[in-house]
Amino acid sequence: QVQLVETGGGLVQAGGSLRLSCAASGFTFSSYTMGWYRQAPGKERELVGRISSGGSTWYADSVKGRFTISRDNAKNTVYLQMNSLKPEDTAVYYCNVRVRGIDRWGQGTQVTVSS
Repeated sequence: QVQLVETGGGLVQAGGSLRLSCAASGFTFSSYTMGWYRQAPGKERELVGRISSGGSTWYADSVKGRFTISRDNAKNTVYLQMNSLKPEDTAVYYCNVRVRGIDRWGQGTQVTVSS
C-alpha cells in the first residue's frame, strides 16, 4: 500500500534552515507528482509546492525564493529545503501524492520557527 514518511522537522530560529524528507513506497514513485503541504494551528492545510515526475516545480508565493523541492527517484524520496525560515512557517508539514484519484498523506512532521 502507499506509504509516505516525513522526517526532518524540528525547532529552528528565524533565519535558519531545515531540510525535510519524505520517503515513499507502494507506488511507482518516479511517475507521480509529489506535493508538500503545511497546516498551522487553527488554519487550513495549504499547498507549499510540488514537483512533477519530470522535475518541474511550483511554489506558493509565500515560500518562493526560500524553499526548494527536489526528488531522488533512485531513493523514492522527495525533499523540501527550507531556508530563511520565518515564524509564520511554523506548521506541520505533510507529503502528498495522488494515486488512482485518491490523495495519500504522510503523518506529518512539525516545524517550529522561533523569533
